[in-house]
Amino acid sequence: MNIKWRKINRIFHRDLGYLFFGMTIIYALSGIAVNHLKDWNPNYIVKIKEINLGYSLNKDNINKEQVLSILSEYDEGNNYKKYYFPRENTLKIFLRNGSAEIDINTGIGKIEKIKKRQVFNQVNYLHYNPVKWWTVFSDIFSGSLIIIAITGLFVLKGKKGITGRGAWLTAIGLLIPIIFLIIFN
Repeated sequence: MNIKWRKINRIFHRDLGYLFFGMTIIYALSGIAVNHLKDWNPNYIVKIKEINLGYSLNKDNINKEQVLSILSEYDEGNNYKKYYFPRENTLKIFLRNGSAEIDINTGIGKIEKIKKRQVFNQVNYLHYNPVKWWTVFSDIFSGSLIIIAITGLFVLKGKKGITGRGAWLTAIGLLIPIIFLIIFN
């Protein structure tokens, strides 16, 4: 029996590529997000609004009604959850999808609102392997990426394949991370 290795190689490469297309996009997008954590929050859009009540507050007189009155000035009355004092002079108010902090001596503070960033929030959630079975699936995906990479080396024959231009490109692709490790590690 004559085994056609090149045909089997193409079948594995093609079918695994199709099967794991979605996973590749998920990990590529979350990889971009994680690479730029210093530049942005990929999971949430955070909006901060500076506020100034124009008056100070007496800690002993602060109650839910007064907090709701303050929040209503900034269209946040319907988002109230609760309040407390994390520090002597700071009023912290929990809101639906955010919070407010006010210096009771100056009346100056901020309202911080958060909203899930669509697509990136979801792909990052999956990237961090939220449940055991997703971790198993991710491990299978990782192993399949190795197979896709290896079988990709042997899809083409001749001068465009691994014995020609493919050899040079593969060598460059291997050298780039090695050079970075030597320089930056």
